[in-house]
Amino acid sequence: MFAAFCALGFVAAYVGPTGAALAEAGDDAAVASVSIYGSSIDEAQSFVAASDEPDAAADTLDRGGYTVYVTPKPKPVVVAPKAAAASASRPMYTGGGSKTEWLLASGIAESDWAYVDYIVSKESGWNPNATNKSSGACGLVQALPCSKVPGNGYDPVDNLRWANGYAVGRYGSWAGAYAFWTAKHWW
Repeated sequence: MFAAFCALGFVAAYVGPTGAALAEAGDDAAVASVSIYGSSIDEAQSFVAASDEPDAAADTLDRGGYTVYVTPKPKPVVVAPKAAAASASRPMYTGGGSKTEWLLASGIAESDWAYVDYIVSKESGWNPNATNKSSGACGLVQALPCSKVPGNGYDPVDNLRWANGYAVGRYGSWAGAYAFWTAKHWW
């Protein structure tokens, strides 16, 4: 008996408000079906720009202050080639001087200076600290590897002394080294 009484109470509680709503609409009024869109249209937000001139630009909406956090990408790790790393450990040249002083101190004959000037200008632009990042060649004449140069490969006098022996030993003279360089663009 108790279960029947509970079931009847449940039906009354569920059907009662629906019946009351239909009764309020009246018998003569047509009941219109309402979609979810139709019921939510009253809750929509809209913006109307009030302006005296019809062509005036609408005011911009301010959504308030907010910040966006962008996770930074890690910086790539650059790994230097072994040859470049070895040459980087040698001290760079910080002394002064000019190419004339360096040529005099290196012992290269003055008659060969034009050939030396051409090759060194192409190889390093007379920068004693020039280093090829990919091969590790260093100094005025781009000795490869830099460790071939006795002393310091970045010292212009040491570099030119080594280059003098290289030019004479491999090409017979600076003129021969110049001829090879102009044909191959390396030496």
